[in-house]
Amino acid sequence: MQIIPLHVNDRVQMKKKHPCGGNVFLILRVGSEVRVKCETCARDMTVDRVKLEKSIRSHLPSPESQNIGKES
Repeated sequence: MQIIPLHVNDRVQMKKKHPCGGNVFLILRVGSEVRVKCETCARDMTVDRVKLEKSIRSHLPSPESQNIGKES
């Protein structure tokens, strides 16, 4: 299994909905556990990285992470 590159301020769309009805989360902290915040209800939670990677439908990178490695 390949590790998905996750960065702080990236947005991810999950396969299942949060109990509030939202399925887009903002990544707050990255490590072996990832801290995410629901963009609908602003609730934050810590999820195991492996479990999170399996439940991601699409990855919406932040503008800052797209510019890493590029010089102006």
